[in-house]
Amino acid sequence: MSTSFRISESASRRLAERAARAGTSSTALLNRLIREGFDQLDYPGIVFRGPISDRRAALAAGPDVWEVVARLQELDGPVERRIAVLSQLSDLQARKIEIAIAYARAHGTEIDERIDRNRDAAEGIRRSGWARPA
Repeated sequence: MSTSFRISESASRRLAERAARAGTSSTALLNRLIREGFDQLDYPGIVFRGPISDRRAALAAGPDVWEVVARLQELDGPVERRIAVLSQLSDLQARKIEIAIAYARAHGTEIDERIDRNRDAAEGIRRSGWARPA
């Protein structure tokens, strides 16, 4: 879908400069900023981290969303119980965990792929013998 916008000259200049530094187009950067901006409005407390090629949702002043979800998956019991346990173990407020869950429900594929990637990397390290416990 093609849409036309008018933005200020200074915003246009900043967009072009940032896109050039990131090695992407102004259109691609603007598209990412719009998506992330809507997600931040829809899920207050969510921020985005990482380079343009590997952005990930995270809790403000907290872990990445995929990390919260992965940890919850390791716990037993109903979701309310797992939230309470994780809150106690991590000092994350239950409300922040709930925000991470809400984001993950809306972006399941993205979160599942990141969890799988991390588990595969950890398994590769274990198989290589690189990270043997002392």
